[in-house]
Amino acid sequence: MDRVKIFRISSASSKEVKAIAAEADSDYTLIYTRPTELRFVDFGLERMVQIADDTAAAMVYADHFNADSPAPVIDYQRGSLRDDFDFGGVQMYRTSVFKTAVAGMDADYEFAGLYDLRLRASRIGSFVHINEYLYYEIDSDTRDSGVRLFDYVNPRNRAVQIEMEKACTAHLKEIGAWLKPEYKDVAPDEGDFEYEASVVIPCKNRVRTIGDAIRSALSQKADFKYNVIVVDDNSTDGTVDVIRSFLPDSRLVYIAQDKSYHAIGGNWNAAIHHPKCGRFALQLDSDDVYADENTVSRFVRAFRTMNCAMVVGSYTITDFGLKPLPPGVIDHREWTDDNGRNNALRVNGFGAPRGFWVPLLRKLNFPTTKYGEDYAVALRVSREYRIGRIYESMYFCRRWDDNSDHGLSVEKENANNLYKDRIRSWELQARIALNASSTAQA
Repeated sequence: MDRVKIFRISSASSKEVKAIAAEADSDYTLIYTRPTELRFVDFGLERMVQIADDTAAAMVYADHFNADSPAPVIDYQRGSLRDDFDFGGVQMYRTSVFKTAVAGMDADYEFAGLYDLRLRASRIGSFVHINEYLYYEIDSDTRDSGVRLFDYVNPRNRAVQIEMEKACTAHLKEIGAWLKPEYKDVAPDEGDFEYEASVVIPCKNRVRTIGDAIRSALSQKADFKYNVIVVDDNSTDGTVDVIRSFLPDSRLVYIAQDKSYHAIGGNWNAAIHHPKCGRFALQLDSDDVYADENTVSRFVRAFRTMNCAMVVGSYTITDFGLKPLPPGVIDHREWTDDNGRNNALRVNGFGAPRGFWVPLLRKLNFPTTKYGEDYAVALRVSREYRIGRIYESMYFCRRWDDNSDHGLSVEKENANNLYKDRIRSWELQARIALNASSTAQA
């Protein structure tokens, strides 16, 4: 088709993107990012051009087939800042937008050139998702969803992540969403708490693992009062019997939820608003365990010395029997005090285990969702408060068939990504407004 020139990109470098721009001489420039064959359905390319014409989009992309299987994608929004956002293999840019975006490129990226292009183009015009199946491709990444989610923290990808962070930071500054490293102070002794800390374990139907989690939490050594709050959301598999077997220990607080909808976020809210919740609420998922008996003490010590409203530790990926699995320790060493809360808008998580300063958490609350509730709260906390980090492994994250992120369907994975992009969109809007308000007051 004369109005579209098709290019296959292999390296995603700035050099290759600029070379394409130099050759682009048609109305639209189509970049294909897969190494496999691209084949359009009948009149599929014509349909993309038609929609691009009708919407005046800066870029269009479409649902497609991976081999013969449907591969729907999701709508792009302002918070779709993930460098791994899945457009499919086809991105068709309006050539005038493409060239304008490339002309503004002031960094020479080895890995983030295509990402830089996308961010710049998104500031010029809209990205339109055509929810029609218009072409065939073969995605070479066939790994399970529970494996792929660790790519951005794999130490082997560190050089890539540094470039992606640089490109994203420049974009946030351009749209007025970048936050300076200025934080509100925390008064750690605010409020009247009987307990210094509470380990919070939300659960539902975890009869195989809940005992290990509770045992791990109750085995902690501390020179202060702490307890363990287990919130069961209507388990039917014997989980409740396991929980009750620990009740002779007065440090265990058991909350049985009613039949209404709670999800993980609602279970956390039940725990933090319980009168026996401690000053610091510390995460322990119902299928994981702490790495040793000092985790709770290390959390509290970090809160007391770092002047922060949230502390995030590091964890080790293991199998069910606690044997380490690749990529091993996930420590988020990409985090910096200067730019961590900005880069957090690019990645899909803050790490684990997480600890929260309860006086603030009781004001913010968790969203009542099954996924992304912790990310939403962490972003909101980071908007104004410092987040402390502990880089030694404190937690064993067990990978097994019942993990909530294991073997997700494309529809479920899309729904999760759409929600996190929406969280980022809301947070971007709030940060832009915060910066505008600060400028107006200056």
